[in-house]
Amino acid sequence: MKFKFSGLSWAILSAFVLSAFIHTTVSAQEGEPQIIDQVIAQVNNDVITLSRVRRELKEAIKARVQQGMAEKQATEDVTRRQPELIASLINEQLLLQRGKELDMTEDVEAEVNRRILEEGQRQGIKTLGELEAAMRQAGLDPAEIRATLRTEIMKSFVIQREVDARIFYGLSQEELKKYYEAHRDRFRKPESVTISEIFLSLAGKPEAEVRARAAQIVAQARGGADFAALAVANSEREEGGVRIGAQTKGKVGAFEVPALREDIANAIKNIKAGGVTDPIRTDEGYQILRVDERVAGSDATYNENRVREAITIERGEQSRKEYLQKLRDEAYIKISEEYRSSVEPLLTITAKPTASTTVNKKSDTKKP
Repeated sequence: MKFKFSGLSWAILSAFVLSAFIHTTVSAQEGEPQIIDQVIAQVNNDVITLSRVRRELKEAIKARVQQGMAEKQATEDVTRRQPELIASLINEQLLLQRGKELDMTEDVEAEVNRRILEEGQRQGIKTLGELEAAMRQAGLDPAEIRATLRTEIMKSFVIQREVDARIFYGLSQEELKKYYEAHRDRFRKPESVTISEIFLSLAGKPEAEVRARAAQIVAQARGGADFAALAVANSEREEGGVRIGAQTKGKVGAFEVPALREDIANAIKNIKAGGVTDPIRTDEGYQILRVDERVAGSDATYNENRVREAITIERGEQSRKEYLQKLRDEAYIKISEEYRSSVEPLLTITAKPTASTTVNKKSDTKKP
């Protein structure tokens, strides 16, 4: 793959990057220009600026604080990872450029609209205009949300098409059968269970009181009381500040037994369909589970698509790394001196010959 540079020569590009600054006429003192931004890296025709890096760092700190990390610790952690962030932005820019080369822009925009409209419909909003108005009312910028979605979807589309699809559809029948025979255990259907729950929160309550109440509910359920009715009356599980027991009647869903949390798997291990567990202590409170249904597992059966999916997942991570490396190897990437030593090793960027070196090599071949 060769990138086009809209008529700019390599020499002009190099000179542009080596300047490493974007200037403005704003002055700190009379006659003295003030640098308001800095080019951290050039990626083909695009640049990654210091202001963008700082915005990303700020958002990363904010996300960690929202997850419960102290602001000082979050700031130190994010700042330490700055080279990784810059490397990630370079990879992101390469994927976005590749997506445009593959003419994915319209498909990406359609997917952005679909996802936004789908979210609106979940909230009872029927049109994009109404949803965007609701976003603004909530203090959100629809343009920023669209831009974020556009970036993430473009990256995902490129990886799916250029990496995952090539693995998935490139496998021969011989490879599929060989993999299946070597990994038959992966294609057995495990036992699954359908579960309902009553959750009692410990927040602001004496534990002994909550434990006693949980034991009483278990006794009622085992004595024949309707579990769904007990869940509506007692379950304190919340989502978005709303108790969901009345809406779900305690229904949680179906799960493969090997995927269950260990304490839950142990609690339901010997519980038959219709049975209720003893109260399960968690960090937040007590869970009482009812096994609504059990579905026995089955022996391995060959399903071509499942085998293709398994191999794609297994090979995907390494293949994506190799694909990104290929994009970097074929791209013009120049990182400013200040950040080069910390960022380049993360990208394994190899030095490319300069124009003068290429000319000298060509002239050397003509010598006797």
